[in-house]
Amino acid sequence: MNLMKNFLNKYLIKTVLVSGLTIGLSSCTKNFVELNTNPDAVAASTPQFIFSKAQYDGTTNMLNLLLGTMQYTTSYNDVAGFGSKYIQSQSNASSGAFSSAYPNEINEIGEVIKAVTGDASKVNLLAEARIWRVYCFSRLTDLYGDIPYSQAGQGYNSSIYTPVYDAQKDIYANMLAELDASAASLDAAKTTFGASDLIYGGNTTQWKKFAYSLMLRLGMRMTKVDAAAAQTWVTKAIAGGVITADADIAKVAYVGSGQDINKNPLALTLLNSDYIKANGSSNTEGGKYQDVFINYLKTNKDPRLATISVVYTTGTADTTSANQKGMPATLSARPTDFVTYSEPRQNTLLLLSSPRLVFTAAESYFLLSEAALRGWYSGATVTASYQNGISAAMRQWAIIAGAPGTITTSQITAYANAHQLNTAGTFAQQMQQIYTQFWVGIFPDAQEVFATYRRTGYPALVPNNYPGNATGGLIFRRMLYPVSEQNLNSASYKAAIARQGADDFLTRIWWDKP
Repeated sequence: MNLMKNFLNKYLIKTVLVSGLTIGLSSCTKNFVELNTNPDAVAASTPQFIFSKAQYDGTTNMLNLLLGTMQYTTSYNDVAGFGSKYIQSQSNASSGAFSSAYPNEINEIGEVIKAVTGDASKVNLLAEARIWRVYCFSRLTDLYGDIPYSQAGQGYNSSIYTPVYDAQKDIYANMLAELDASAASLDAAKTTFGASDLIYGGNTTQWKKFAYSLMLRLGMRMTKVDAAAAQTWVTKAIAGGVITADADIAKVAYVGSGQDINKNPLALTLLNSDYIKANGSSNTEGGKYQDVFINYLKTNKDPRLATISVVYTTGTADTTSANQKGMPATLSARPTDFVTYSEPRQNTLLLLSSPRLVFTAAESYFLLSEAALRGWYSGATVTASYQNGISAAMRQWAIIAGAPGTITTSQITAYANAHQLNTAGTFAQQMQQIYTQFWVGIFPDAQEVFATYRRTGYPALVPNNYPGNATGGLIFRRMLYPVSEQNLNSASYKAAIARQGADDFLTRIWWDKP
Protein backbone atom coordinates (compact mmCIF):
# COMPACT_ATOMS: atom_id res chain seq x y z
CA MET A 1 0.00 0.00 0.00
CA ASN A 2 2.71 2.41 0.98
CA LEU A 3 4.66 1.46 -2.14
CA MET A 4 1.65 2.25 -4.33
CA LYS A 5 1.06 5.52 -2.51
CA ASN A 6 4.66 6.60 -3.03
CA PHE A 7 4.45 5.65 -6.70
CA LEU A 8 1.26 7.68 -7.21
CA ASN A 9 2.75 10.70 -5.43
CA LYS A 10 5.86 10.64 -7.60
CA TYR A 11 3.71 10.22 -10.74
CA LEU A 12 1.47 13.13 -9.84
CA ILE A 13 4.46 15.37 -9.08
CA LYS A 14 6.08 14.46 -12.40
CA THR A 15 2.83 15.04 -14.26
CA VAL A 16 2.37 18.46 -12.71
CA LEU A 17 5.94 19.41 -13.48
CA VAL A 18 5.66 18.31 -17.10
CA SER A 19 2.30 20.02 -17.49
CA GLY A 20 3.70 23.20 -15.99
CA LEU A 21 6.72 23.06 -18.27
CA THR A 22 4.45 22.59 -21.27
CA ILE A 23 2.31 25.53 -20.29
CA GLY A 24 5.44 27.59 -19.63
CA LEU A 25 6.91 26.76 -23.01
CA SER A 26 3.63 27.64 -24.66
CA SER A 27 3.61 30.98 -22.86
CA CYS A 28 7.22 31.66 -23.85
CA THR A 29 6.58 31.07 -27.54
CA LYS A 30 3.55 33.34 -27.62
CA ASN A 31 4.61 36.76 -29.07
CA PHE A 32 8.22 35.53 -29.06
CA VAL A 33 9.32 37.71 -31.99
CA GLU A 34 7.61 40.82 -30.65
CA LEU A 35 9.06 40.40 -27.17
CA ASN A 36 12.58 39.81 -28.48
CA THR A 37 12.68 42.66 -31.00
CA ASN A 38 14.43 45.88 -30.01
CA PRO A 39 11.83 48.66 -30.52
CA ASP A 40 14.64 51.16 -31.05
CA ALA A 41 16.35 49.15 -33.80
CA VAL A 42 15.81 49.70 -37.52
CA ALA A 43 15.40 47.00 -40.16
CA ALA A 44 17.46 48.85 -42.75
CA SER A 45 20.25 51.39 -42.51
CA THR A 46 19.55 55.08 -43.09
CA PRO A 47 22.35 56.23 -45.41
CA GLN A 48 21.86 59.91 -44.62
CA PHE A 49 22.59 59.41 -40.93
CA ILE A 50 25.57 57.14 -41.57
CA PHE A 51 27.00 59.55 -44.16
CA SER A 52 27.03 62.39 -41.61
CA LYS A 53 28.82 60.15 -39.11
CA ALA A 54 31.35 59.06 -41.75
CA GLN A 55 32.12 62.70 -42.52
CA TYR A 56 32.62 63.50 -38.84
CA ASP A 57 34.82 60.46 -38.30
CA GLY A 58 36.85 60.95 -41.47
CA THR A 59 37.60 64.53 -40.49
CA THR A 60 38.35 63.67 -36.88
CA ASN A 61 40.84 60.95 -37.78
CA MET A 62 43.81 63.19 -38.51
CA LEU A 63 47.15 62.23 -37.00
CA ASN A 64 47.73 65.21 -34.71
CA LEU A 65 51.17 63.99 -33.65
CA LEU A 66 52.31 65.24 -37.07
CA LEU A 67 51.92 68.80 -35.81
CA GLY A 68 55.18 68.12 -34.00
CA THR A 69 56.78 66.23 -36.87
CA MET A 70 56.18 69.15 -39.23
CA GLN A 71 57.65 71.37 -36.50
CA TYR A 72 54.60 73.45 -35.70
CA THR A 73 54.37 72.33 -32.06
CA THR A 74 56.38 70.45 -29.45
CA SER A 75 56.44 69.51 -25.77
CA TYR A 76 59.12 69.02 -23.14
CA ASN A 77 57.16 65.88 -22.18
CA ASP A 78 58.70 62.92 -24.03
CA VAL A 79 55.37 61.09 -24.36
CA ALA A 80 53.29 64.05 -25.54
CA GLY A 81 56.18 65.28 -27.66
CA PHE A 82 56.55 62.03 -29.61
CA GLY A 83 55.76 63.69 -32.94
CA SER A 84 58.62 66.14 -32.59
CA LYS A 85 61.04 63.81 -30.75
CA TYR A 86 60.32 60.36 -32.32
CA ILE A 87 60.76 58.58 -28.96
CA GLN A 88 61.20 54.83 -29.49
CA SER A 89 59.07 53.87 -26.49
CA GLN A 90 56.08 55.76 -27.92
CA SER A 91 56.31 54.41 -31.46
CA ASN A 92 52.93 52.68 -31.33
CA ALA A 93 51.24 56.07 -31.11
CA SER A 94 51.68 56.24 -34.87
CA SER A 95 49.24 53.37 -35.44
CA GLY A 96 46.28 55.31 -34.09
CA ALA A 97 44.86 56.49 -37.43
CA PHE A 98 44.85 52.91 -38.78
CA SER A 99 43.14 51.46 -35.71
CA SER A 100 40.48 54.16 -35.71
CA ALA A 101 39.67 54.30 -39.41
CA TYR A 102 38.42 50.80 -40.16
CA PRO A 103 35.70 50.42 -37.49
CA ASN A 104 34.57 54.00 -38.06
CA GLU A 105 34.67 55.99 -41.32
CA ILE A 106 35.78 53.11 -43.57
CA ASN A 107 33.06 50.79 -42.27
CA GLU A 108 30.47 53.57 -42.23
CA ILE A 109 31.01 54.83 -45.76
CA GLY A 110 30.98 51.24 -46.99
CA GLU A 111 27.51 50.79 -45.47
CA VAL A 112 26.31 53.96 -47.18
CA ILE A 113 27.57 52.71 -50.55
CA LYS A 114 25.91 49.34 -49.96
CA ALA A 115 22.58 51.01 -49.12
CA VAL A 116 22.38 53.29 -52.19
CA THR A 117 24.00 51.14 -54.89
CA GLY A 118 21.63 50.02 -57.64
CA ASP A 119 19.07 52.80 -57.19
CA ALA A 120 19.25 55.20 -60.16
CA SER A 121 17.47 57.91 -58.18
CA LYS A 122 20.32 57.90 -55.64
CA VAL A 123 23.19 58.35 -58.07
CA ASN A 124 24.37 61.49 -56.25
CA LEU A 125 24.36 59.75 -52.89
CA LEU A 126 26.49 56.99 -54.35
CA ALA A 127 28.88 59.40 -56.07
CA GLU A 128 29.39 61.55 -52.97
CA ALA A 129 29.91 58.48 -50.78
CA ARG A 130 32.51 57.14 -53.22
CA ILE A 131 34.32 60.49 -53.26
CA TRP A 132 34.38 60.62 -49.47
CA ARG A 133 35.60 57.03 -49.38
CA VAL A 134 38.53 58.05 -51.58
CA TYR A 135 39.32 60.93 -49.25
CA CYS A 136 39.34 58.63 -46.20
CA PHE A 137 41.40 55.90 -47.84
CA SER A 138 43.85 58.35 -49.40
CA ARG A 139 44.70 59.81 -46.03
CA LEU A 140 45.21 56.31 -44.64
CA THR A 141 47.36 54.89 -47.42
CA ASP A 142 49.52 58.02 -47.47
CA LEU A 143 50.42 57.35 -43.84
CA TYR A 144 51.06 53.59 -44.04
CA GLY A 145 51.51 52.64 -47.70
CA ASP A 146 49.95 49.23 -48.42
CA ILE A 147 46.72 48.81 -46.46
CA PRO A 148 43.52 46.73 -46.55
CA TYR A 149 41.46 48.31 -49.34
CA SER A 150 39.58 46.02 -51.72
CA GLN A 151 38.44 43.72 -48.87
CA ALA A 152 38.23 46.38 -46.15
CA GLY A 153 35.05 46.68 -44.11
CA GLN A 154 33.66 43.35 -45.35
CA GLY A 155 33.52 41.45 -42.07
CA TYR A 156 29.75 41.75 -41.64
CA ASN A 157 28.78 41.60 -45.31
CA SER A 158 31.15 38.91 -46.57
CA SER A 159 32.71 37.39 -43.44
CA ILE A 160 36.16 38.68 -44.46
CA TYR A 161 37.92 39.10 -41.13
CA THR A 162 41.51 39.02 -42.37
CA PRO A 163 41.50 41.35 -45.39
CA VAL A 164 44.46 41.42 -47.73
CA TYR A 165 46.66 44.48 -47.91
CA ASP A 166 46.51 46.01 -51.40
CA ALA A 167 49.63 47.50 -52.97
CA GLN A 168 49.54 51.29 -52.81
CA LYS A 169 50.08 51.51 -56.55
CA ASP A 170 46.84 49.57 -57.09
CA ILE A 171 45.01 51.58 -54.44
CA TYR A 172 45.95 54.81 -56.20
CA ALA A 173 44.83 53.49 -59.58
CA ASN A 174 41.45 52.54 -58.13
CA MET A 175 40.99 55.78 -56.17
CA LEU A 176 41.67 57.92 -59.23
CA ALA A 177 39.26 55.84 -61.31
CA GLU A 178 36.64 56.20 -58.56
CA LEU A 179 37.02 59.99 -58.56
CA ASP A 180 36.77 60.11 -62.35
CA ALA A 181 33.61 58.00 -62.49
CA SER A 182 31.97 59.64 -59.49
CA ALA A 183 32.51 63.18 -60.75
CA ALA A 184 31.06 62.25 -64.14
CA SER A 185 27.96 60.64 -62.59
CA LEU A 186 26.89 63.61 -60.45
CA ASP A 187 23.49 64.92 -61.59
CA ALA A 188 22.14 68.22 -60.24
CA ALA A 189 18.59 67.17 -61.12
CA LYS A 190 18.52 64.22 -58.74
CA THR A 191 18.31 63.69 -54.98
CA THR A 192 21.25 64.56 -52.73
CA PHE A 193 22.10 64.05 -49.08
CA GLY A 194 20.87 67.58 -48.43
CA ALA A 195 21.42 68.72 -44.84
CA SER A 196 22.95 65.33 -43.98
CA ASP A 197 25.95 66.37 -46.06
CA LEU A 198 28.02 68.36 -43.57
CA ILE A 199 30.43 69.63 -46.23
CA TYR A 200 28.36 70.97 -49.13
CA GLY A 201 24.73 70.40 -48.17
CA GLY A 202 24.38 68.16 -51.24
CA ASN A 203 25.59 70.73 -53.79
CA THR A 204 26.64 68.55 -56.74
CA THR A 205 28.66 71.27 -58.46
CA GLN A 206 30.84 71.68 -55.37
CA TRP A 207 31.17 67.91 -54.91
CA LYS A 208 32.48 67.71 -58.46
CA LYS A 209 35.09 70.37 -57.67
CA PHE A 210 36.07 68.43 -54.56
CA ALA A 211 36.45 65.23 -56.59
CA TYR A 212 38.68 66.92 -59.15
CA SER A 213 40.68 68.63 -56.39
CA LEU A 214 41.38 65.25 -54.79
CA MET A 215 42.36 64.01 -58.25
CA LEU A 216 44.81 66.92 -58.52
CA ARG A 217 46.27 66.08 -55.09
CA LEU A 218 46.64 62.36 -55.82
CA GLY A 219 47.92 62.94 -59.33
CA MET A 220 50.63 65.25 -58.05
CA ARG A 221 51.63 62.61 -55.48
CA MET A 222 52.89 60.45 -58.35
CA THR A 223 55.35 62.92 -59.88
CA LYS A 224 58.40 60.91 -58.83
CA VAL A 225 57.11 57.40 -59.31
CA ASP A 226 55.13 57.81 -62.56
CA ALA A 227 55.43 61.26 -64.11
CA ALA A 228 53.41 60.36 -67.21
CA ALA A 229 50.42 59.13 -65.19
CA ALA A 230 50.77 62.11 -62.87
CA GLN A 231 50.53 64.51 -65.81
CA THR A 232 47.51 62.68 -67.22
CA TRP A 233 45.56 62.86 -63.99
CA VAL A 234 46.62 66.41 -63.13
CA THR A 235 45.55 67.77 -66.51
CA LYS A 236 42.23 65.86 -66.28
CA ALA A 237 41.62 67.34 -62.84
CA ILE A 238 42.36 70.86 -64.00
CA ALA A 239 40.08 70.46 -67.02
CA GLY A 240 37.31 69.19 -64.73
CA GLY A 241 37.58 72.21 -62.45
CA VAL A 242 39.20 72.33 -59.01
CA ILE A 243 38.51 74.39 -55.91
CA THR A 244 39.79 77.95 -56.40
CA ALA A 245 37.05 80.03 -54.77
CA ASP A 246 36.70 80.46 -51.01
CA ALA A 247 33.01 79.55 -51.28
CA ASP A 248 33.93 76.11 -52.63
CA ILE A 249 36.36 75.12 -49.86
CA ALA A 250 35.55 71.63 -48.55
CA LYS A 251 34.98 71.95 -44.83
CA VAL A 252 33.04 70.20 -42.08
CA ALA A 253 31.07 72.58 -39.88
CA TYR A 254 30.76 72.24 -36.09
CA VAL A 255 28.37 73.89 -33.65
CA GLY A 256 30.87 73.90 -30.78
CA SER A 257 28.50 72.74 -28.02
CA GLY A 258 26.67 69.65 -26.81
CA GLN A 259 28.33 66.30 -27.43
CA ASP A 260 32.00 66.21 -28.42
CA ILE A 261 31.16 65.05 -31.93
CA ASN A 262 29.70 68.53 -32.50
CA LYS A 263 33.00 70.25 -31.68
CA ASN A 264 36.00 70.92 -33.89
CA PRO A 265 38.13 67.82 -33.20
CA LEU A 266 41.53 69.52 -33.42
CA ALA A 267 40.49 72.34 -31.11
CA LEU A 268 38.92 69.86 -28.69
CA THR A 269 42.04 67.70 -28.59
CA LEU A 270 44.41 70.62 -28.07
CA LEU A 271 42.23 72.20 -25.40
CA ASN A 272 41.87 68.97 -23.44
CA SER A 273 45.55 68.07 -23.67
CA ASP A 274 47.06 71.45 -22.87
CA TYR A 275 45.29 74.76 -23.34
CA ILE A 276 41.93 74.61 -21.57
CA LYS A 277 42.98 76.97 -18.75
CA ALA A 278 44.43 79.60 -21.09
CA ASN A 279 47.08 80.89 -18.74
CA GLY A 280 50.29 79.76 -20.46
CA SER A 281 51.37 77.68 -17.46
CA SER A 282 48.83 74.95 -16.66
CA ASN A 283 49.59 72.95 -19.79
CA THR A 284 49.03 69.34 -18.74
CA GLU A 285 51.09 67.81 -21.54
CA GLY A 286 53.65 70.61 -21.74
CA GLY A 287 52.74 71.67 -25.27
CA LYS A 288 53.73 74.92 -27.00
CA TYR A 289 54.43 76.12 -30.52
CA GLN A 290 57.82 75.00 -31.79
CA ASP A 291 60.57 77.56 -32.33
CA VAL A 292 61.04 76.57 -36.00
CA PHE A 293 57.51 77.66 -36.87
CA ILE A 294 57.38 80.81 -34.76
CA ASN A 295 60.83 81.95 -35.86
CA TYR A 296 59.85 81.59 -39.51
CA LEU A 297 56.69 83.63 -39.03
CA LYS A 298 58.54 86.35 -37.13
CA THR A 299 61.47 86.55 -39.55
CA ASN A 300 59.13 86.87 -42.51
CA LYS A 301 56.82 89.38 -40.80
CA ASP A 302 53.89 87.07 -41.41
CA PRO A 303 50.55 88.64 -40.35
CA ARG A 304 49.21 85.18 -39.47
CA LEU A 305 51.43 85.13 -36.38
CA ALA A 306 49.14 87.42 -34.42
CA THR A 307 46.12 85.51 -35.70
CA ILE A 308 47.15 82.08 -34.45
CA SER A 309 49.53 82.72 -31.53
CA VAL A 310 49.46 84.15 -28.00
CA VAL A 311 51.67 84.40 -24.92
CA TYR A 312 50.46 84.86 -21.34
CA THR A 313 53.42 86.54 -19.64
CA THR A 314 51.14 89.16 -18.09
CA GLY A 315 48.35 86.72 -17.31
CA THR A 316 46.31 87.77 -20.33
CA ALA A 317 46.47 86.77 -23.98
CA ASP A 318 49.08 88.82 -25.83
CA THR A 319 49.09 88.56 -29.64
CA THR A 320 51.91 91.07 -30.20
CA SER A 321 54.14 89.51 -32.85
CA ALA A 322 57.37 90.74 -31.26
CA ASN A 323 56.51 88.92 -28.02
CA GLN A 324 55.90 85.50 -29.58
CA LYS A 325 58.50 82.82 -28.89
CA GLY A 326 58.63 79.16 -29.87
CA MET A 327 59.91 76.38 -27.63
CA PRO A 328 62.80 74.12 -28.76
CA ALA A 329 61.96 70.47 -29.46
CA THR A 330 65.17 69.40 -27.70
CA LEU A 331 63.91 70.08 -24.15
CA SER A 332 63.41 67.11 -21.84
CA ALA A 333 62.16 69.00 -18.78
CA ARG A 334 59.88 71.94 -18.13
CA PRO A 335 61.90 75.13 -18.62
CA THR A 336 61.73 77.82 -15.95
CA ASP A 337 60.47 80.32 -18.53
CA PHE A 338 57.73 77.99 -19.81
CA VAL A 339 55.03 80.67 -19.57
CA THR A 340 56.91 82.89 -22.02
CA TYR A 341 56.50 80.47 -24.94
CA SER A 342 53.75 80.89 -27.52
CA GLU A 343 50.72 78.65 -27.83
CA PRO A 344 47.55 78.48 -29.98
CA ARG A 345 45.11 81.35 -29.71
CA GLN A 346 41.81 80.49 -28.05
CA ASN A 347 39.41 82.26 -30.42
CA THR A 348 41.02 81.13 -33.69
CA LEU A 349 42.83 77.77 -33.71
CA LEU A 350 41.13 76.58 -30.50
CA LEU A 351 37.61 77.67 -31.42
CA LEU A 352 35.31 74.68 -30.89
CA SER A 353 32.71 76.00 -33.34
CA SER A 354 35.20 76.58 -36.16
CA PRO A 355 35.00 74.41 -39.29
CA ARG A 356 37.64 71.81 -40.10
CA LEU A 357 39.05 72.54 -43.54
CA VAL A 358 39.33 69.41 -45.69
CA PHE A 359 40.49 70.87 -49.01
CA THR A 360 41.22 74.55 -49.52
CA ALA A 361 41.63 76.96 -52.41
CA ALA A 362 45.15 77.59 -51.14
CA GLU A 363 46.12 73.95 -51.66
CA SER A 364 44.73 73.98 -55.19
CA TYR A 365 46.66 77.11 -56.09
CA PHE A 366 49.97 75.82 -54.74
CA LEU A 367 49.51 72.55 -56.63
CA LEU A 368 48.56 74.50 -59.76
CA SER A 369 51.72 76.57 -59.42
CA GLU A 370 53.77 73.37 -59.47
CA ALA A 371 51.75 72.09 -62.42
CA ALA A 372 52.50 75.32 -64.27
CA LEU A 373 56.17 75.03 -63.36
CA ARG A 374 56.20 71.54 -64.89
CA GLY A 375 54.45 72.77 -68.03
CA TRP A 376 51.25 70.84 -67.28
CA TYR A 377 49.02 73.90 -66.76
CA SER A 378 48.69 76.83 -69.10
CA GLY A 379 45.69 78.48 -67.47
CA ALA A 380 47.85 80.78 -65.35
CA THR A 381 51.50 81.53 -64.77
CA VAL A 382 53.50 79.92 -62.01
CA THR A 383 53.73 83.31 -60.32
CA ALA A 384 49.98 84.01 -60.48
CA SER A 385 49.05 80.64 -58.97
CA TYR A 386 51.72 81.00 -56.28
CA GLN A 387 50.49 84.48 -55.32
CA ASN A 388 46.89 83.30 -55.32
CA GLY A 389 47.91 80.49 -53.00
CA ILE A 390 49.43 82.91 -50.51
CA SER A 391 46.34 85.15 -50.60
CA ALA A 392 43.87 82.27 -50.24
CA ALA A 393 45.84 80.79 -47.33
CA MET A 394 45.57 84.07 -45.44
CA ARG A 395 41.89 84.65 -46.27
CA GLN A 396 40.90 81.22 -44.97
CA TRP A 397 41.57 82.23 -41.38
CA ALA A 398 38.48 84.43 -41.55
CA ILE A 399 36.56 81.33 -42.66
CA ILE A 400 37.96 79.43 -39.69
CA ALA A 401 37.51 82.07 -37.01
CA GLY A 402 35.51 85.02 -38.33
CA ALA A 403 36.61 88.49 -37.25
CA PRO A 404 39.49 87.32 -34.98
CA GLY A 405 40.95 85.46 -37.95
CA THR A 406 40.60 88.23 -40.48
CA ILE A 407 43.81 89.40 -42.17
CA THR A 408 43.38 92.64 -44.08
CA THR A 409 43.85 93.02 -47.80
CA SER A 410 46.71 95.44 -47.26
CA GLN A 411 48.48 92.94 -44.98
CA ILE A 412 48.05 90.17 -47.55
CA THR A 413 49.33 92.40 -50.36
CA ALA A 414 52.34 93.53 -48.36
CA TYR A 415 53.31 89.95 -47.51
CA ALA A 416 52.80 88.70 -51.07
CA ASN A 417 54.90 91.55 -52.46
CA ALA A 418 57.69 90.74 -50.02
CA HIS A 419 57.65 87.05 -51.02
CA GLN A 420 57.68 87.12 -54.81
CA LEU A 421 58.47 83.86 -56.55
CA ASN A 422 61.97 83.83 -57.98
CA THR A 423 61.08 82.77 -61.53
CA ALA A 424 64.74 83.11 -62.51
CA GLY A 425 65.66 80.43 -60.01
CA THR A 426 66.08 76.74 -60.69
CA PHE A 427 63.19 74.27 -60.60
CA ALA A 428 64.32 73.17 -57.12
CA GLN A 429 64.53 76.75 -55.86
CA GLN A 430 61.03 77.56 -57.06
CA MET A 431 59.68 74.33 -55.60
CA GLN A 432 61.23 75.25 -52.27
CA GLN A 433 59.48 78.61 -52.28
CA ILE A 434 56.14 77.11 -53.28
CA TYR A 435 56.18 74.38 -50.67
CA THR A 436 57.58 76.49 -47.89
CA GLN A 437 54.54 78.73 -48.38
CA PHE A 438 52.45 75.55 -48.54
CA TRP A 439 53.82 74.55 -45.12
CA VAL A 440 52.77 77.88 -43.63
CA GLY A 441 49.54 78.18 -45.59
CA ILE A 442 48.03 74.71 -45.05
CA PHE A 443 48.58 74.75 -41.26
CA PRO A 444 47.07 73.17 -39.17
CA ASP A 445 46.57 70.25 -41.59
CA ALA A 446 49.95 68.75 -40.72
CA GLN A 447 49.04 65.41 -42.28
CA GLU A 448 48.76 66.92 -45.76
CA VAL A 449 51.96 68.89 -45.24
CA PHE A 450 53.68 65.67 -44.15
CA ALA A 451 52.71 63.99 -47.43
CA THR A 452 53.92 66.91 -49.54
CA TYR A 453 57.12 67.21 -47.53
CA ARG A 454 57.99 63.57 -48.26
CA ARG A 455 57.30 64.02 -51.96
CA THR A 456 59.11 67.34 -52.47
CA GLY A 457 61.57 67.61 -49.59
CA TYR A 458 60.17 71.03 -48.67
CA PRO A 459 60.12 72.86 -46.41
CA ALA A 460 63.73 71.98 -45.66
CA LEU A 461 63.17 70.94 -42.05
CA VAL A 462 66.12 69.89 -39.90
CA PRO A 463 65.34 66.64 -38.01
CA ASN A 464 65.45 66.55 -34.23
CA ASN A 465 68.07 63.97 -33.18
CA TYR A 466 66.61 63.55 -29.71
CA PRO A 467 68.10 60.90 -27.37
CA GLY A 468 66.26 57.58 -27.60
CA ASN A 469 64.54 58.38 -30.89
CA ALA A 470 63.23 55.65 -33.19
CA THR A 471 64.51 56.96 -36.50
CA GLY A 472 68.21 57.60 -36.05
CA GLY A 473 67.52 61.30 -36.01
CA LEU A 474 65.59 61.34 -39.29
CA ILE A 475 62.04 62.49 -39.99
CA PHE A 476 59.52 59.67 -40.50
CA ARG A 477 58.71 58.32 -43.96
CA ARG A 478 55.64 56.35 -42.83
CA MET A 479 53.73 55.23 -39.73
CA LEU A 480 53.70 51.77 -38.10
CA TYR A 481 50.88 49.24 -38.48
CA PRO A 482 49.05 48.36 -35.23
CA VAL A 483 50.50 45.44 -33.26
CA SER A 484 47.05 43.85 -33.44
CA GLU A 485 47.53 43.35 -37.18
CA GLN A 486 50.54 41.14 -36.51
CA ASN A 487 48.40 38.98 -34.21
CA LEU A 488 44.98 38.98 -35.87
CA ASN A 489 45.80 39.43 -39.55
CA SER A 490 49.25 37.89 -39.63
CA ALA A 491 49.32 36.43 -43.15
CA SER A 492 48.14 39.64 -44.80
CA TYR A 493 50.48 41.72 -42.66
CA LYS A 494 53.48 39.57 -43.58
CA ALA A 495 52.62 39.70 -47.29
CA ALA A 496 52.46 43.50 -47.11
CA ILE A 497 55.87 43.96 -45.52
CA ALA A 498 57.41 41.37 -47.84
CA ARG A 499 56.23 43.50 -50.76
CA GLN A 500 56.65 47.02 -49.35
CA GLY A 501 59.52 46.64 -46.91
CA ALA A 502 59.95 46.47 -43.16
CA ASP A 503 57.23 47.82 -40.89
CA ASP A 504 59.56 50.67 -40.05
CA PHE A 505 59.39 54.46 -39.81
CA LEU A 506 62.00 54.87 -42.55
CA THR A 507 60.53 52.48 -45.13
CA ARG A 508 59.38 54.54 -48.10
CA ILE A 509 55.89 54.00 -49.47
CA TRP A 510 55.24 53.57 -53.20
CA TRP A 511 55.16 57.22 -54.32
CA ASP A 512 57.84 58.40 -51.87
CA LYS A 513 61.00 58.10 -53.94
CA PRO A 514 64.37 59.80 -53.24
